[in-house]
Amino acid sequence: MNKLIAIWMLFGLALPAWAGDEVKLEDIKLDTSMAAVERGADTLMNVCHGCHSLKYVRYRDLLTAGIDKKKVDTWRGDQALDTAMTGLLPDDTAMQMYGKIPPDLSLMTKAREGGTNYVYSYLIGYYITAEGAASNHVFPATRMPDMLGISGATDAAQRSEIQHKAQDVVSFLAWASDPHEEERRRLGFYVIAYLFVLTALLYVVKKQIWSRLKK
Repeated sequence: MNKLIAIWMLFGLALPAWAGDEVKLEDIKLDTSMAAVERGADTLMNVCHGCHSLKYVRYRDLLTAGIDKKKVDTWRGDQALDTAMTGLLPDDTAMQMYGKIPPDLSLMTKAREGGTNYVYSYLIGYYITAEGAASNHVFPATRMPDMLGISGATDAAQRSEIQHKAQDVVSFLAWASDPHEEERRRLGFYVIAYLFVLTALLYVVKKQIWSRLKK
């Protein structure tokens, strides 16, 4: 019993230390407009797609969303429209370079606790340590370089531009995690309207039938 109490006391003392190590995530207002999604797609395809895949998103999904066809054709090259957006870096090369395969980004905003806030905070969380090495406030063990270059930003205007790019990337990744959301919503409205009309008709029929039975 005494051992159990001692363990719980140690656990209680450790909690403040653990809480102190937690990083406060930035709280962003997600821009769901297609303009932001397309800007994010531009940045991601130019900066991230060399290593990262989006295996649950197909190039046709980009067209369906309204992204410029010329851009999509440039990104997919000779691949078919129904091809998944796989990364350009072979797995064996990735293992040699980073010691692990870069994660797929399709569901990244749903897979991480904190969602879009986590991904945004991670992208702008790079900094240069006192030893001159790059690290990340949100995920210090990351192997990914500072692709947006915020750790080297020299003034507020440059940081602001990078932050806007990060927000657009997050907008695209939020869309990529569920590219058919808008389509489902539109279908949902039609279904609800159909059920409403059907319910009204059935009510009228029911009233007519019961009025005859009362006679």
